[in-house]
Amino acid sequence: MTWGRAAIPALVGGLLLTALLWWAGASTDALHLQGSTDLLGGEAVSDLQQWLGPWAYDPPRFAPDGDSTHYLDLFHTGRQIRFGALFVFFGVGALFLTRWLPPVAGRVPAAVLALWAWAQVSAMLAVTVSAPWQIAAYGHGSYRFLPNLSGVMTGGRQLAVVAGLVAAAATVLVARAAARGAGPLPRREVPARAARLAATAGTAVIALSLLVLSYQGVAAAIQTAPYGGGFFSEPGDLLREVLLLGAWSGPSGTPVADWLLARLSDVLVLAVVWWALRLLPGLLTRATVPAMAVGTVCATVVGLTAGQLLRVATVDGGPKWGLRYIVGNLGAGLTAALLWGLIAGAVAAVTLRLTTGAAPAGN
Repeated sequence: MTWGRAAIPALVGGLLLTALLWWAGASTDALHLQGSTDLLGGEAVSDLQQWLGPWAYDPPRFAPDGDSTHYLDLFHTGRQIRFGALFVFFGVGALFLTRWLPPVAGRVPAAVLALWAWAQVSAMLAVTVSAPWQIAAYGHGSYRFLPNLSGVMTGGRQLAVVAGLVAAAATVLVARAAARGAGPLPRREVPARAARLAATAGTAVIALSLLVLSYQGVAAAIQTAPYGGGFFSEPGDLLREVLLLGAWSGPSGTPVADWLLARLSDVLVLAVVWWALRLLPGLLTRATVPAMAVGTVCATVVGLTAGQLLRVATVDGGPKWGLRYIVGNLGAGLTAALLWGLIAGAVAAVTLRLTTGAAPAGN
């Protein structure tokens, strides 16, 4: 698919995702109407405010001291940056994904899943780059900046899961229409042994975070180690968001059967990543380093979502707590998925090159 054909669905998907999240954020005003608590319940209203709040254009409160107009301007500037960055991040990612993984010839499910995952990553990146303005708007710009940043960057992920799926489906539909009349798309044959080795190497990188760094003792050491002082002190919470794909401990005080059941979610994450990396070189039009890296990020996000759904269904009481509990656990680990997915994809691409003798291109 040419760049021109790929740009059309990327533009449509970016506009749709931005509009959906803006509309959802604007709907938070309805939660303050009289009778909303009686209709939905206090817990449901609180949850909705938490999920929709990161995309709301009007702030719930400001710092009590100083000129509130100044804080309001900062907040609105941050929101403009957030929605603008969301459109740019998703549009650029969708442009490359649609070109590398066009939704034709058996690639449609993979394209939908990749774009859905990238929509969630785009929302996380948009929230992160606009977080300094939001932190400053609440009067905390110079106080515990890194802990505040780690708290802000995790917001809005639940809504992005739903809106991202709609945007991904729309992007694929438009891409299929744009691809009509185009010539046959290349699809390389990858030796099975090389694909398995590349998938294993990439999955090992994901396992480093999921099984080693996410162990309770190691995670605690990462969070509490002394890192010095100053404006960028106390990075422990932020490092957890960036480095850890999960959290687990030994079976102390827990029946072994329940502990093993809980670990099935981690096994599922690694299985999804391995299988995706096994198929990815053959699905991509060219198995370049950037394409493998971005594709692995998307595979990691999909794997984490599958693991989270399995966890709430089997060990965390998801069926008992209901839909709000399940939704509240979706979208976790996106920052770490971006970092480790990029590394794992690059490792897989290099391994593929070494085992097949064909150097992966840089673009």
